[in-house]
Amino acid sequence: MERLNRTSAPQAKRYTEKVIQFGEGNFLRAFIEWIIWKTNQKTDFNGSVVVVQPIEKGMVEWLNEQDGLYHLNLQGLLNGEAIDSVDLIDVISRGLNPYIQFDEYLKLAEQPEIRFVISNTTEAGIAFDPACKLDDAPASSYPGKLTQLLYHRWEYFKGAKDKGLIIFPCELIFENGKHLKECIRQYIDLWQLPEAFRAWFEEACGVYSTLVDRIVPGYPRDTAAQLCERAGYDDHLLDKAEIFHLWVIEAPACVAEEFPADKAGLNVLFVPSEAPYHERKVTLLNGPHTVLSPVGYLSGLNTVKECCEDPEIGAFVKKVMYDELLPTLNLPKEELEKFAGDVLERFRNPFVKHFVTSIMLNSFPKFKTRDLPGLKTYLERKGELPKGLVLGLAGICTYYKGGKRGDDEIVPQDDEKIIALLKELWASGDVRKVASGVLADEFIWGENLNTVPGLTDLLADDLALIQAKGMREAVKSIL
Repeated sequence: MERLNRTSAPQAKRYTEKVIQFGEGNFLRAFIEWIIWKTNQKTDFNGSVVVVQPIEKGMVEWLNEQDGLYHLNLQGLLNGEAIDSVDLIDVISRGLNPYIQFDEYLKLAEQPEIRFVISNTTEAGIAFDPACKLDDAPASSYPGKLTQLLYHRWEYFKGAKDKGLIIFPCELIFENGKHLKECIRQYIDLWQLPEAFRAWFEEACGVYSTLVDRIVPGYPRDTAAQLCERAGYDDHLLDKAEIFHLWVIEAPACVAEEFPADKAGLNVLFVPSEAPYHERKVTLLNGPHTVLSPVGYLSGLNTVKECCEDPEIGAFVKKVMYDELLPTLNLPKEELEKFAGDVLERFRNPFVKHFVTSIMLNSFPKFKTRDLPGLKTYLERKGELPKGLVLGLAGICTYYKGGKRGDDEIVPQDDEKIIALLKELWASGDVRKVASGVLADEFIWGENLNTVPGLTDLLADDLALIQAKGMREAVKSIL
């Protein structure tokens, strides 16, 4: 079998270099490159990507060995149909390591067709490091490297307003664009760059916050040989992802015209604010995950898929998602119901074994950020507590009691203070003390939740029912 490259795969196309991408990892290749590949197919974008290695040790060398080519295996449910595709992605033109190719890196700024910068340098990547200098080759931080590139472009094109860049950070932090922009401003100050450059950056460049969503397991070790056989090539850069994808970009219509991914039949949204979409994802994807896990586990189930396909636990998941969490959000109902349906398809993905025990790591902080806001909003809007969410909290409390489920030892993992608190409360043998003690703990919640009307009583009742009759009976009682 031939090694994959542009000689062995002459069907791979070449496009104009329009995008600089910081990061060469599995996520970007399964998400951004795939989106650009689809956009090239469906529109006249005709763009390729130059990948810049953001840290000293990386894998652009491997990319260049295959001339930027690799195959992507997408698996999942799409409108109820199982998808298992393998496609050749041909949009990476080359990779650069600025730690040994700094001059070539800066020369990217001199290419007039370059218009976009995309990054995923991990959550820690968007950070200001005051040790970085303008004449470092390169600056160690990602915002430092980017400022060096922008400054060189401003100098080379003599401040031309039409040579600004459109920047899409994809790091998993809320308002990533605002954080990145602030870091660049800090470097302009630190390096005492000209005011004319600052004005060009503010007026000619756009740094836009984005939200990305796709599960990317990465290199498929267990099926690599079969996938290479299917592709017909020896491919060392195989990548794997779920079929679902979402990219929300907080940018005006003029940016969408230049980057027409939303015209390619893709789930790419250009919106005035990413905030409601961030809230939607946390509430409708992460929120149900957090409560289905203890409820499913204590009902004898092990994976998210099993939970969703179980008649009773599946009905519990839908109740939490559609009846309790969805009404707390402020986007159009049809849009929310479509997203909720997509989430359920992702939960039922036949190609992924997502164990509920892995989700239960740090369950109390997760409930605080993912489910507590919905619980409060539901109470405010409906005048009663959401029974599914409260039962989910009772499930977390019960799981943290420890003990056994059949032959399996229950070993909760969280902050030691939380583990010790639950151990002490359960030692009292009084579910009322467990409920009021957990809700009173400001270390967990930042407040005393016993002040939420009816919550202490309902949580205590749920804990008592689980102890007396088991989780399944408790679930049946609220359906």
